[in-house]
Amino acid sequence: MMAAGLGTTIQRTRMGTNMIRRSGSILLAASLIAACSGLAQAPAKSGGVIAITGGKLLTVSHGVIENGVLLIKDGKISAVGESGKVDVPKDATIVDARGMTVYPGLIEPDTTLGLTEVGSDENSNDLAERSDEIMPHMHVADAFHAETELIPVARLNGITNAMVAPGEDDSVAGQDIFIQLAGRSRDAMILGRDIGLSVNYGADQRRRGGRGKSEYPSTRMGLITQLRQSLLDAQHYEAARDAAVKKPEKTGDKGSDKGEKPVAERDLKLEALLPYLHGQKPVVIGVSEGYDIETIMKVAQEFHLKVILNHVTHSQEVLDEIAAWKVPVIVGSIYDFPKANERFDAVYTLPAELAKRGVKIAISSAEAGGPGGAHGVRNLPYAAGFAVAYGLPYEDGLKAITLNVAEMYGFGDKLGSLDVGKMANVVLANGDPLDVRTDVKQVYIEGVAQPMVSRQTVLRDEYSKP
Repeated sequence: MMAAGLGTTIQRTRMGTNMIRRSGSILLAASLIAACSGLAQAPAKSGGVIAITGGKLLTVSHGVIENGVLLIKDGKISAVGESGKVDVPKDATIVDARGMTVYPGLIEPDTTLGLTEVGSDENSNDLAERSDEIMPHMHVADAFHAETELIPVARLNGITNAMVAPGEDDSVAGQDIFIQLAGRSRDAMILGRDIGLSVNYGADQRRRGGRGKSEYPSTRMGLITQLRQSLLDAQHYEAARDAAVKKPEKTGDKGSDKGEKPVAERDLKLEALLPYLHGQKPVVIGVSEGYDIETIMKVAQEFHLKVILNHVTHSQEVLDEIAAWKVPVIVGSIYDFPKANERFDAVYTLPAELAKRGVKIAISSAEAGGPGGAHGVRNLPYAAGFAVAYGLPYEDGLKAITLNVAEMYGFGDKLGSLDVGKMANVVLANGDPLDVRTDVKQVYIEGVAQPMVSRQTVLRDEYSKP
């Protein structure tokens, strides 16, 4: 009996060893999760309070607290203040943050996270629908892949939220989502569906090449005409639909009136444009050149659209006009090359020049020619740091990747700063968040400490073994 039992144990051990060998990365990840942060933190009690003490708090909304305390309860920030002025419950889980910097989770304003994995593999890309130029009824939520390996990579550098948009091949590419970079399910990670409409205007949207006659515009004139016609069609569709609903339907022989309301034939493409025509949601316009900005803004003003300008990379000659329009701007890529007629630092100083004119700015990690706008999200704080190095005030640089983004997309009351009542998306790091030398030590999303592990860290540790 004992021998048999021992043999069974050995057999099971061998089976377990083989399983370990086959899934070493999984076990390694689990071990890293358990000891990843290096912070003095006991397991949080269920429903209890987490107290982050002694750290330098970058509140974003109300200055810097050099020696502060931040309390987290039920996934929200319940108190923020100086040490000694905040009552810490006796049963709170204490996180010793002395020597660390504490700041709100960073927010990426323009990415394709969850829509792409490997840029060169078409099967892993759901970026753009090539069957039509005008696709307002396409919903990013339908294609979002929450299990992408790129989310943990971004999260490890302090990014906790992002706006996810389709690729920029189409003039009207679809409706965006606002996500949390952690959650119990895919749906839980999507904090907002159809929060904005992605519109693009410029050389990249022209459909050229191929054999035979193309049914899509191949000039800027064609693109803007097609867009204007689509907006007009949506207006006429709404008017006809409303008229049909008001008019009783006549049915039966000899036109007998039963007082029934007709069912108007739905057009999903035109219907999707209606909230944006009414200014209920923002239209995020991707445009880079100054003359293209002027053209697309004429259409936006004609239809009274609520606009967020995106990119504006080579718009130095129309910055005063942008300020006069009083529209927020997402800047990215800040690393783009200058045009032949621009100063070498024209793009680098763009955020500073916009801020001087009172424009609310956000900064994106997007890189010119980048693979789908998702692989570089981890570099978001460094794009802001680059803008600060070229004249943007530090406070504005930090707001451009936190509170300003939250406010642009309607989440300013929930995210973007260390304020009581906001979602406890909090980052602990060993230095300035905009400094490339800084290491993020712990990320909290809705008060839950996230595992500080990703595919990259697993591979790094696996192949750095002696």
